[in-house]
Amino acid sequence: MESLEDKIIRFQEFIFSWWRINKRSFPWRDSADPYFVTVSEFMLQQTQAPRVVPKFNEFVKQFPTFSQLAEADNKSILKLWSGLGYNRRTLWLKELCIIVSKENHFPKDPEQLIKFKGIGPYTARSIPIFAFNLNIATVDTNIKQILIEKGFAKLSHSENELFDIARQILPEGKSSDWHNALMDYGSHSDFRTKRKMKTKTKIKYRTKKSKRFINSSRDYRGRIIRHLTGQKFASKVDLLNLNIPTEQFDLIIDKLIKDKLVTINERKYFL
Repeated sequence: MESLEDKIIRFQEFIFSWWRINKRSFPWRDSADPYFVTVSEFMLQQTQAPRVVPKFNEFVKQFPTFSQLAEADNKSILKLWSGLGYNRRTLWLKELCIIVSKENHFPKDPEQLIKFKGIGPYTARSIPIFAFNLNIATVDTNIKQILIEKGFAKLSHSENELFDIARQILPEGKSSDWHNALMDYGSHSDFRTKRKMKTKTKIKYRTKKSKRFINSSRDYRGRIIRHLTGQKFASKVDLLNLNIPTEQFDLIIDKLIKDKLVTINERKYFL
């Protein structure tokens, strides 16, 4: 019977062999600069990589360092971010840049990174993996599916258990390449075809979910932000003309103000 050690070695060899032929190219992989890595990880949260590419290129061209993003006005940042959704990520990213610039230090420890807004367990690990090649492991949805498919994990495993399993099969000194390889393999059509029957229900759910997004609170918030990035300010009437339901307007605006995405002065709304 094959030992666990032999199984891990065989799996590592398979993934790296596959990756040498099928690796994807993304601009954020061209540099281990912590700033570029951090921007990409924030953008990639809940947004597919191909959609992120043009936004990432434009963003780091205009704001190429922590300090330059820290000093940028919110309107300029949100204008560049428009189209990625979840606009709060932009301001959380800026808050991180302000602290890093002030302290002139970027934390490598996931326990420190997770204290920042917008950074969860996955991102707290992925940033030091790709920026510093640290021997730590992280798990996203695709990596979890691979671990299950290859018999290393089960659906019932907790997040911490998955992190421990992923760390056990991590090739020492190759963390950055290893995670890129796993992500590429997990997104590849061959692997996804194997999961096709398992994910039919999920695909139908995503289709229904995307339809529900239209005329949702998130949709209305996006309309308001996009409008304000092109204007000095807007009145309530201006924003209601974006087909925002009158009965929901106050709740939506209050949430945007609470999230520090919008400010109000003399009944005028600003970014």
